[in-house]
Amino acid sequence: MPKAKISSKEITRKQFAAALNEDLSREFQAIIAYVNYSQVLKGAAYMNIAAELAVHAKEELAHALTIAKHIDYLGEMPSVTPKSVKTSEKAEAMLQFDLENEKETIRQYRRRVKQADELNEFAIAESLREILVQEQDHLCALATALGIDPPNPGMAD
Repeated sequence: MPKAKISSKEITRKQFAAALNEDLSREFQAIIAYVNYSQVLKGAAYMNIAAELAVHAKEELAHALTIAKHIDYLGEMPSVTPKSVKTSEKAEAMLQFDLENEKETIRQYRRRVKQADELNEFAIAESLREILVQEQDHLCALATALGIDPPNPGMAD
């Protein structure tokens, strides 16, 4: 009997854990960026957003702990390596870097929710949805600070 073809959308628990490890590395990146940016943004125009970025850093740490817990539950070792962090002397550039990172994070978590559902890991999917709410709030805060409408991050392929 021929083997059933596995669709490209199907994912194994091991592959899912590896994808979550990429997300964890992205959370570590966000923690580092938000800690740094919250301290180096200068000027009256950036006082409110600098304080908001410090709050974002704490939220990203909570996300990292949640993602690490899921990776461990799936039987894999959580990552310890952050993605690289861009810095700049210009406040607007730092905020733009953060905006791009949040867009990518949202795209990936949207994908991860679907993957969790496909694996019948509904509790993980719910947890990721809660993280998505905060990530979208971060995106909106950054867009507001940049004086632009919040962009639609889309969906990761």
